Amino acid sequence: MAMQVTDYGVAQPQGTENELTPLIRGLDYFWDATNLGILILEHICVLAAPFYFTWSAFWVFVILSILTGPIGVSLSYHRNLSHKSLKLTKSLEYLFAYFGLHAAQGDPIFWVSIHRYHHQFVDSVKDPHSPVEGFWFSHIIWTFRNTYIWEKCGNRNNVMDLQKQAYYRFLQKTMSLHIVGLGLLLYIAGGLPHLIYGMGVRMAYVHHSFFFINSVCHIWGKRPYNSKDLSKNNWVVNLINLSGEGWHNNHHAFEFSARVGLEWWQLDLPWYIIKLLESLGLATDVKVPSEIQKLKMSVKNQ
Repeated sequence: MAMQVTDYGVAQPQGTENELTPLIRGLDYFWDATNLGILILEHICVLAAPFYFTWSAFWVFVILSILTGPIGVSLSYHRNLSHKSLKLTKSLEYLFAYFGLHAAQGDPIFWVSIHRYHHQFVDSVKDPHSPVEGFWFSHIIWTFRNTYIWEKCGNRNNVMDLQKQAYYRFLQKTMSLHIVGLGLLLYIAGGLPHLIYGMGVRMAYVHHSFFFINSVCHIWGKRPYNSKDLSKNNWVVNLINLSGEGWHNNHHAFEFSARVGLEWWQLDLPWYIIKLLESLGLATDVKVPSEIQKLKMSVKNQ
């Protein structure tokens, strides 16, 4: 069996299928059904939201959306944990990862594993969420087919750096409890309006705004850099997402970069936060591409 060593020092089997036991398949189908139920419930909350609007609920939505999306998913899950584009103090790393947990896109071990496989097999038949299998597959269907993804990519053994840490194993085992706990706190603090806006509406917004990156940003947009995949920069997605991730071609050209909006006019909220943390000594080893690297990757110079 041929093996390939990844950038994270993990040997990956190539060209083989992964056998899953009936028990694992059954559990996976159970979680797929659970995820579908949550997705339906959060969209019911979106429909109900106009009837429960209050300004306090609206600001709960805004604050939690920023904490869980641009900070939790983009800065923590994506740039810090997946690509190691910067180093945070351990307490801040754990705090931001906890914010990401409440985006309800999976625990850090799951999310980082899927994303690393995405880059390893980008826009091939083994990519976990590429439009090569259709727009809706890349946008949302892939989230209900974890057994299929597992068989394509492997046993999620590309995240040993996170699995070695007790904190991330704890979040993996207890994710549901934390999300339910946040819902209860919101209901106690502000009743049904806070629950609907802080959980349902916010989760639907964060889900789709990041799913657009997997789907839209691999189909429509501009390609300033020759990243040798289907990634595109899409300013509309970036405006919706507010995390800088809409400059997706930039990211695939320079996966190591902590800055995704490489031009001054490219909105990138996590990058502004990273620069602030760096100035305070809370973020170090912040990686960005040099001007020479950008010129070499530019399609204008190909």
